[in-house]
Amino acid sequence: MARKDTKRYSLAELKSMRAEGKTATRRDAAVREIDESFWRNARVVMPVAKKSVHLRVDTDVLDWFRKQGKGHLSRMNAVLRSYMAAHRKERS
Repeated sequence: MARKDTKRYSLAELKSMRAEGKTATRRDAAVREIDESFWRNARVVMPVAKKSVHLRVDTDVLDWFRKQGKGHLSRMNAVLRSYMAAHRKERS
């Protein structure tokens, strides 16, 4: 089942949208040359493990984060992380 924010288009519709300038996709967007300097500076970044929790927040707070767009839970986590980091510095 498709998510609510997932759209389906036919190839003809996509070509038409591109011709009308309604998409930001460039023809060369998928093709990117990766040279030696990329690999020289590359590093492995392991994702931080997440834990699912049930959290009750005020309705207006949740609404405000949701209005900021997709990724509201990640932004809420970033705010909490920033608060945590600030308080760790105070105690050190």
